Amino acid sequence: MFAYPKQAEFNRVVPKNKIYAHAKPSRRVRELFVSEVGEILWKYKLSPETTNLPARHGITEIEVFEIALRTPELDEAVIQAIDRAIPFPLLFQFTHGEHVRFAASYKRPNEADSSKWVIEACFQTEPQPLAAERPPLPVALDLAGLYEHIVRRHIPLPPRAGESLANHVARFHATQAKRREQQQLEARLEREKQFNRKVELNAALRSVSHELENLKQL
Repeated sequence: MFAYPKQAEFNRVVPKNKIYAHAKPSRRVRELFVSEVGEILWKYKLSPETTNLPARHGITEIEVFEIALRTPELDEAVIQAIDRAIPFPLLFQFTHGEHVRFAASYKRPNEADSSKWVIEACFQTEPQPLAAERPPLPVALDLAGLYEHIVRRHIPLPPRAGESLANHVARFHATQAKRREQQQLEARLEREKQFNRKVELNAALRSVSHELENLKQL
């Protein structure tokens, strides 16, 4: 999604067995690694030395992994395994043919144990041409601010003024839940034959749709 600075290039291949050792994935997930993942390249390391931005709020580095895919899609369980294996905020570039898909997790230090990380969500973009021009990194005062800007660019829901990243992510999850509820009500309404039940379902659908719109408003 971004044009990372030249000095941040790291370009180290990450063996899959290193991911397995730290993430301890199930047999099914290992099979997905074999069938869906080609080379894993530690492409960039965003640190105080490579960005001239100080560490803050426990974020001392941001890593960028470029993963060559054998298939157009990558199972989310594979992304989660890689994310669990790396004790830093992690950004992804998934390449397949002439296209690239970007992803970013909202990952924060565990409040009870700062050596561990909590992964709240992972957001992926739609595929884009590999040769498309990329914008420079967002302007930030520190690595925590840079990470926040980058993650927000991946969330398919605009932030509200003054909204924290945690609240932005929570609101996105709430919209997803309401959208599922809306779809379930629409399906039930489609099947329902009784007039009185149709009236009740219509009222519930209007209420959920209104709540969904409120969540999406800026």
